Amino acid sequence: MGLREYSEEELAAQPIGAWSGMAYRRVVGAIRAQLAVEDLTQPHWWTLNHVSGAPGKWTRRMLTERLTPYDDQSTDFDGVYDDLVGRGWVTEDAASGAMTLTDAGEAGRIRARDRNARVHEQTHEGVTRADFATTIDVLRRMVANLGGDGNLPE
Repeated sequence: MGLREYSEEELAAQPIGAWSGMAYRRVVGAIRAQLAVEDLTQPHWWTLNHVSGAPGKWTRRMLTERLTPYDDQSTDFDGVYDDLVGRGWVTEDAASGAMTLTDAGEAGRIRARDRNARVHEQTHEGVTRADFATTIDVLRRMVANLGGDGNLPE
């Protein structure tokens, strides 16, 4: 069965919570499934990206404060960091606690990035860049309307 087309009136009558929730579960589920192939969780992925993007900047405390608002799994972030250190993917400076990716960690991050890119491509099939941008803008405005932070993450 193909994707049916609906009128603007029919679409506008749909419950945003149901559709945004379904989209969240499908998108995040696909991402988590791909990360699991590398024996990673989303918090692993977030950690690898942050540490890669700013080597020597992030300590456990700083990164946990940064990532906690995005976590919906009651993650033990110290367990994530311990796992990455134990794999030899992340090192921590003895004096400052600042984290840096190792070559193995960067290789793992790249494999996970490539897996996530395939999910991203699949998610965006048949969706124009303009429609995607409008969707994000609408959702962030709804978040702000309900008292949340509608600004893009820095």
